[in-house]
This record gives sequence, structure tokens and C-alpha cells, in this order.
Amino acid sequence: MRVAIAVLAGLLCAGQAGAAQNPALLPRPQQVQYRTGSLAIEGLAICFAAPPAAEDRFAAAELARGLAEKTGVQVPVRGGGGCAAGIVIERTGAADPLPIPGEQPGPGSREAYQLSVGPRSVHITGRSSAGVFYGIETLLQLAQGRGKHAQFPQVSIRDWPALAYRGTLVDVGSEGPMCTVAQVERQLDLLARFKANQYFFYSEANIALDGYPLLNLQARFTKQQVREIIAYGRQRHIEIIPALELFGHLHDLFRVEEYSALADFPHGGEFDPANPQVDKQLRDWVAQLADLFPSPFVDIGFDETFSIQRAAEQKGAGATPVKLFLAQLREVTNLFQARGKQVMAYADIMVKFPGIIAQLPPGLIALPWYYDAHPDPEYRKWLNPLVTHHVPHMVLTGVSSWDEIAPDFDTTFENVDTFLAAGRKSRTLGLVNTVWTDDGQMLMQMSWPGMAYGAAAAWQTHPLQQDSFFAAYSRILYAGGTAPAVAPAYAELNAAEQSLQAAVGQETQHAVWEDPFLPRVLARVRQHRNDLRACRLHAEQAEEALDRALASEAVPSPELRSALVGARLLDYAGMKFLYALEMQDAWATLPPRPARRQLVDVLSQGISSQVHSRTEDLMVAVSELQGAYRSAWLAQYTSHRLREALGRWDAEYQFWQRLQARLQDLGADFQQGDAVPSLASLSEGQINGP
Repeated sequence: MRVAIAVLAGLLCAGQAGAAQNPALLPRPQQVQYRTGSLAIEGLAICFAAPPAAEDRFAAAELARGLAEKTGVQVPVRGGGGCAAGIVIERTGAADPLPIPGEQPGPGSREAYQLSVGPRSVHITGRSSAGVFYGIETLLQLAQGRGKHAQFPQVSIRDWPALAYRGTLVDVGSEGPMCTVAQVERQLDLLARFKANQYFFYSEANIALDGYPLLNLQARFTKQQVREIIAYGRQRHIEIIPALELFGHLHDLFRVEEYSALADFPHGGEFDPANPQVDKQLRDWVAQLADLFPSPFVDIGFDETFSIQRAAEQKGAGATPVKLFLAQLREVTNLFQARGKQVMAYADIMVKFPGIIAQLPPGLIALPWYYDAHPDPEYRKWLNPLVTHHVPHMVLTGVSSWDEIAPDFDTTFENVDTFLAAGRKSRTLGLVNTVWTDDGQMLMQMSWPGMAYGAAAAWQTHPLQQDSFFAAYSRILYAGGTAPAVAPAYAELNAAEQSLQAAVGQETQHAVWEDPFLPRVLARVRQHRNDLRACRLHAEQAEEALDRALASEAVPSPELRSALVGARLLDYAGMKFLYALEMQDAWATLPPRPARRQLVDVLSQGISSQVHSRTEDLMVAVSELQGAYRSAWLAQYTSHRLREALGRWDAEYQFWQRLQARLQDLGADFQQGDAVPSLASLSEGQINGP
């Protein structure tokens, strides 16, 4: 809730400052100097200082499209080269659209740019096409007003990245729902706005490879789809990097009987490095994946090898976790390095078994990850061993949304800020912000602000301002009539999630399906009535703001629809646990063997009636919300695992329907002197639990 309170205060101040204020830029440029005056956008044209390459033409077209969308002004792009007025694009070096190994940040970097808005013209200069593109993204943020009132403030900007590599890793379909190609492309559009240059395409075994027809039949990207995503990212100066799993996290492979023997344990999750057939398969996979992804980088995984200790014990004398891990790591690293790839691997197991770090293959980049606000702000556990052994590394943060109903932006922002600060001290090469789908039900589009936060933070030298982030983010992505409602909506959504976590724990997406009458659940939520009520009030404020935002859009944004579903589900969760407490409190007024009239009185107090009762309210809410959830799912994912996710909603409805029926039967059949059963026994105890 820290972010929500700060954001609401920031919005109030922003509103008082007035519309004439220069726009907050995100990420904030390294050097900005505003001057008095402005330049009207109407009447300008986009031209090139020299004959343009394809990358320059694409950037100019994106600028024209963005200005038309934001201001309503059509700004033409003139072909050829040579011009002195209008919006002049000048690239001084080779196109160099993508990051390469050994990339350097700073004012002389490939991605640096200069932007000048004068009284008659705009000039954008970059050494590469990436620098030009980032200058154009900043210019779009400077545009204000619509039609004949559209203008740029006069300003001089010199800007460059603080970190060479600014990545986002997305689980596109391995541990949860599978993103559509269109959704991945929308994510790339988003990340390009905030100057990201790497997208880690996370795949455990969901890319269709030749010779593996049984592998993930319903959840795999074709090679052609991957190529389309790579091309789409390249246009936006984002390198698509394969983020693979070539040791653990491969249950989807080993659950197929044909490949089960390749695992250390039958139908397990990790390769058996001692099996000679593993080497044969690795060579085939590496060859196909290296050919498919032109990126010079590859992330080979190697995280969370949970059974490595047990596997070493099974191998007998001489086998240790360190030896097993290094054998597999060297094999995979050598295969990719032979194909000219810069290899990366996660560092959690390296740190767990310290003997690994001193024996890492030369040239490997370690990826230490931690997804919470760490109690040690220096992250010594994860960084010190790498620094001591001079291992190059990139820090990995997380958007906390994989087990939550709505993203926990408090934790997300704090994690990015603190781990990034520690990484700067350890001389990190870059930052990779991760988005996971562990609970199988999260609507990823709600995570967009967290994705943008990580991208922008990695560009800036100084930390982002959490209190103004939602306002700046919303103004960049949404039209003037929509943005004012979006920022408070995200602040309220975050506050609702924080309040629910206080009541039921961090994993709110799992908690919402629990039987609320279980003694342990009742005991916890009973101490948090005020938090549950606050959850509902914040969620309802978010709903109202999102309704306003969606109503103002000609084409409602899918990500705002996802956020609306999140707000409504948070409201439902608060209602569910509050109602359970109220029902239990009413039940507790009954003596062990009540008179029939006493029982009927309690049942009639809004508990089990088919009209205006708590059970009826909950059935109506969850059944109506299920349809909205399904629509939001299909707006970003394929149908893979949708039936599984909807099964939770079906079970939730059936839980309340059965309880209502049992209560009604109890009232009808109850005889004087009968013992009254507990609500927990009537609910049958976690019949729809996770």
C-alpha cells in the first residue's frame, strides 16, 4: 500500500500543478534543459538528413503513427534525404539495431541520442538506428495537446543508457498459460516505449522442434511464429533471446514415456548427465535452437535443480551435486559457444553449492535472481561470490504477480530498486525483469506497469520515483481522456492487493479458492476484518476508475479489461471472507441443540435464501465474473489450460451452491432437539482448494 498512498498524493500534486507543466519523461533523460516557448506540431513533416535505411524509415513511420494517435495531427514522412526544417532524423553511424556481446553504456554508446526542439524545427541525432529510435520515443512523450493546439516544448536533451542490457524475461507458455503471438508483440511494443533492448523468450519445451512430434502438442510455438516475433522485436531494437531450460524444469519432456529415461528419476524434471542419450538430444536441440534464434546470446537455465542432491546420492561414490552440475553445464555451454553464442545461466545453484563458481566455464554470464525486497540491501548472498571470482553477471528481478490476484507493485518496485542499486555496485552488465505464470491463472496484462518499471529503471542513472510512476506511465500509454483514470486505478488495485495479503497471506490467487470455514482460515481472517473491508473499498475504487477509463476509449484496451477483472476478483475475495465471518458469527449464536425456530431465524438472516443472501451474492458474483475472466484470458492467451483455470471458478460456484442447498435442507429437515452441525462440516472442507 506504500505505492498507492504515494501515488495518490502525487496525483493530487500533479493536478494542482496544471496542464502547462512540462511532461514527466520515463525513463528520465540524463540531461534535459527546457527553454521558454513551444513548437506547433501541425504543419511539420518528418525528413532525413541523409538517405535513410530501412530502420530509419520504420522509426519515422512509428513517429508519424504515434503523433497521429496522440495528437490527432497527421505528420507526413518525406522520402529520400536532405532537409533543413520539420522533424529532422539524423543517423551518424551504422544502423547497428541490436545489442551485442561487449555492449557499453554511457554518453558515447551506440544507443545514445540527442534531441533538440527549437522554435521552427526538431532535430534527432543518434549514432545508430537504436539511438534514433529512442530519441523518437522521447519526442512522442513530449507531445502535448491535440489538433491545432498540439505542440512540443522547446527543449534540449542528451540521453544515454546507464546499463547496456535492459531485458525482460517472460514465461510465454511453459509454467502457465500460453501467450499468443499477438500478445508477445504487444509486450514488445510496450517495452520499446520504455527503451528495453532484450526480451528473454522463456521456453522449457514449448517450441516445436523437428523430430519431437509428441512434445507439448497443444502448447508450442512453431518455428515460423518464433521467426515472426524475432523480426518484430528487431524492428523495435529488442533482441529476442532464447531463455531455455537444459538441465531442470523439463517435466513436460519427461512425462512423455519415450523421453522419460533421459531424466534422473522416472517422469522427473531434470536431465541425467550420466546418460549418453542426453548428450545426443542436447546436440540436436542446441543445433535447432541456435539456428532458429540469430541472437548472439542464449540463456541455458540451470536453475532450481531440486533433485540434484538425491541424484548424486543415487550415483554412488565420487558423484556430488557440484560434479553433476558442472558436467551438464560444461556440455551445454561448449555446444553453444562452438556456435558463437554468449552463454548465460542462472546463479541460484551456483551459490547453493559454492564449489561451482570457481569452476564455471570461461565467458559464462551468471544470472543471480531474487524476486522480493531483500532484507540485505546489498544482496551479498547472491552477488559477493560472483564478484569475488570476477564472474560477469546480470541481476534478475521479478514482477510479483505469479501467485497474486493482482500484481504486488510495492514488492515489485522495491525489488527492482534495491537489487538494481546493489547490481550497480557489483558492476552488473544489466538488468532482466522477469514475469512468471506459476499459478496458471494470472492475467499477464495486469503486469504491464511492472514490466515498464524494470525497463525504465535500467535506463536511468537515478532510481525511478515510485510516487509519480503510475501517472507518468499512464500518460505515455493512454490518451488524455483516459490517462487520468488509469493512474489512480492501478494505485487502488495495488492497495486492494496489499490489504488482501494482510488478511490471507501473499499468495492471494491460491487463497481465494480456499474453503473459508476451515478453522485455520477463519482464525486468520477474523483478525483482519478491517483489511478485508479495505480490500473491497480499494477494489471498488479501482473498478470505478477503470470503468471511466474504458468508457473513454473508442477501442477498450485489453490490459485495462484485465485490470478490471483483477479488481472485481479482489472485491469478490474480500466479500467472500467477510461473508464467511458474518455467517460464522451468526452460527455461533446457536446453542448446541437449538429450537427449530432459532435455526430458521439464523438461516433467514441473509445466509441461505435464494434471494438476497450471502450464499446467493457469492454465486452471482463468481458466475458473472467467470465470463469476464474467460474473455480477458482469450485476449492474451491461447486456449491451452483455459479449461483447467475455469475449473477453479466452476468449483467455487459449486461450493456455494452446495452449501446453500445443504443449509436449506437442514432448515427443512431439522427437528427439535437435533444437534446443529458446524458450517465447516456442511462445507465439506476445502473441496475446491488448490
